[in-house]
Amino acid sequence: MTDIAADRARLLEIVKEKAIVHGRVTLSSGAQADYYVDLRRITLDGEASPLVGRVMLDMVADLDFDAVGGLTLGADPVATSMLHATASTGDRLDAFVVRKAGKAHGLQQRIEGPSIEGRRVLVVEDTSTTGSSPLEAATAAREAGAEVVAVATIADRATGAADRFAEAGLEYRHVFGLADLGLA
Repeated sequence: MTDIAADRARLLEIVKEKAIVHGRVTLSSGAQADYYVDLRRITLDGEASPLVGRVMLDMVADLDFDAVGGLTLGADPVATSMLHATASTGDRLDAFVVRKAGKAHGLQQRIEGPSIEGRRVLVVEDTSTTGSSPLEAATAAREAGAEVVAVATIADRATGAADRFAEAGLEYRHVFGLADLGLA
């Protein structure tokens, strides 16, 4: 049995140590910032990834869903860490990947992985700035016949994503805010 409070504390230490990059950057939204939170340094890290899975699952434990995913690339390692953390308990959670555009060959699918049609899904992302990526993923999941129960991220930059999710009628949760990361 793991201690979720210890997992969360260690994850925060690793995020602060490895993922926060100070200096002027242009975000995917086009906005300028004085820091960048590069969570792929965490979600793809051998120590941190299992922590991500356990901490994210704990945060959404009260929600009912059986698949997790989002827009590639930020969501992919978050979803798979949650899949593996669930499997380690003997339970099952499927993951899915939403392509940025549909394929022009093969099965021409926008969503890869087990079918999410008729299923309850959780849309995930590593960090959210404007919320565009999770909103695009939620739209694609709904078009594929899924019911989106919520959006969950590791870190929230407090730059408008929460408002956009609320406007879209989506519950939103995040593990860490700016104050947690020492950025507020």
